[in-house]
Amino acid sequence: MTNNKRKNQGNKNKEVTMKPSNEKDTPIQDYEDDDIEEMQEAELKKLRRTLRSSQKQILELQKSLMDKIENLSRENEILRRNQNETKQLVQQETGIVTEVKNSIDQMKNTIESLTNRMGEAEERISDLEDREQERIQSDQRKDEEIRNLKHIVGNLQDTIKKPNIRVLGVPEGMEREKGLEGLFSEILAENFPGLEKDREILVQEAHRTPNKHDQKRSSPRHVVIKLSTVKHKEKILKCAREKRQITLRGSPIRLTADFSSETLQARREWRDIAQVLRENNCQPRILYPAKLSFVNEGEIKTFHNKQKLKEFVATRPALQKMLKDVLHTETKKHGHQYERR
Repeated sequence: MTNNKRKNQGNKNKEVTMKPSNEKDTPIQDYEDDDIEEMQEAELKKLRRTLRSSQKQILELQKSLMDKIENLSRENEILRRNQNETKQLVQQETGIVTEVKNSIDQMKNTIESLTNRMGEAEERISDLEDREQERIQSDQRKDEEIRNLKHIVGNLQDTIKKPNIRVLGVPEGMEREKGLEGLFSEILAENFPGLEKDREILVQEAHRTPNKHDQKRSSPRHVVIKLSTVKHKEKILKCAREKRQITLRGSPIRLTADFSSETLQARREWRDIAQVLRENNCQPRILYPAKLSFVNEGEIKTFHNKQKLKEFVATRPALQKMLKDVLHTETKKHGHQYERR
């Protein structure tokens, strides 16, 4: 810069010396030239400073622009990455949505299949229930037929056994001396002397009952006596009821009619009720085959089953009070039997 100044100054000096000789130099003109030079230099310096400042600002602006450009580049890169990530997320979500839709479709298909199977199962269950109901009804009909057949068989057995007398309590082996027929004659002679002399009373057959249920039972087997007529059987049993206490060689025995097992069970079911009626002087009797008869308010009442008896007792307060405990016990007993079944 100093060399340029010098050159400029030299050029100025030359310009001054090259002026025509006829021009006169004045001190004011010299002052102005110097001042102009100083002003020019000051302006140059100021311009230089301005240029430097401008250059510096330009550099700063360039740097700021570069920084902004870099920031914009980074932001663009981040935006690109975010866009890519967003695209990936959208693709993933789209894939997930597609999978969910496929899963929903599969679930719908599965539900429809299960619904169809449930419908088929319900139809099968309904068919099975119908078959079970038919089987129950068939079993009920069979049970009813079995009961009817048992009743018919019991009636046939009772008819066959009508002339029979069953003797309870005769020790085993006592028949070895005289046989069962001889023992029966001895019973009549010991308890009913008048009947023993009746020649019309004939024993057609005598035997002990088979021990079907318990081979080790301690009580003796019953003796069954078959008479020639039912009239003689009724005559002997009537005398036994009147005498009440029947013995054989001093030991107590019992004489009863011979019935089927079903009829015997039905007659046993009246036993407790008959005992209470007997204690209250109602003169109970168990008629053939299994009917209960007793005297109430001077009238003879006969009942084929306990339900009819309960209905009648409900209309007679005194009788209801008398039989309350025994009928309640019978109801509980039958209820337990039903639960066991």
